[in-house]
Amino acid sequence: MPKPSFSSEHTDKAKDRLLGDKVYEDLLQLLGTPGFEPRARMPAETALSQRLGVSRPVLRQALARLRDEGRIYARKGSGTFVTDAMPQARPVSVDTLKNIADIRDFLEFRLFIEGEAAARAARKRTAEEMHHIRRCRERFDQALAEGSDAVEEDVAFHNAVAQACGNRFFSMTMTALAPQTRFSIGLSRSLAGRPQGERRDSVCHEHSAVELAIERGDADAARQAMALHLRAGIDRLFGHAV
Repeated sequence: MPKPSFSSEHTDKAKDRLLGDKVYEDLLQLLGTPGFEPRARMPAETALSQRLGVSRPVLRQALARLRDEGRIYARKGSGTFVTDAMPQARPVSVDTLKNIADIRDFLEFRLFIEGEAAARAARKRTAEEMHHIRRCRERFDQALAEGSDAVEEDVAFHNAVAQACGNRFFSMTMTALAPQTRFSIGLSRSLAGRPQGERRDSVCHEHSAVELAIERGDADAARQAMALHLRAGIDRLFGHAV
């Protein structure tokens, strides 16, 4: 009995769907940035497809998805525009952090989610995503050096790792948990003071270890580096490791 075979056309369409998901995520990250602010006219399809390195049919899949979600809209004869008020993704049902026990549980939860995200990023990341991780790490280091609490830069670094892992649900989870993440980081800063001296160097070294493991493509080392970083954060906040 002959084995079933898939045509090259079927395979190409499947690849296009997967690439369309990636382009959708890339466009989602662009919305709200310079040139993609609310009410801004988006670049033409030719320019946008060249920027993202994809064909126009693949780009159109992602644009159609954004239109369906109300994030962009087409104006006949004028082009595609970003919506006036950016719709917010419906948050998952995660309660606010109410006490120290909640914060500890939340940080332990992040160990599992972000450790696996880092491991997957080491296997899946693209050169562009690696560059983004590096830039976020550099901005974090610079913010600390300038005396900032660097909360937003810290969140951005962890989000960059999640975005590079090849599974959009990791990134979606990090986005949904961003308020809790900011709160836990902010509390750690307020209780322990802004990172300086040896403590600042430790945090920067931990981020660098995650980045380097991802760059080397070492999934086990990336998972371990992220886990060590988050455990160190628990240690800095509570005075002892989990």
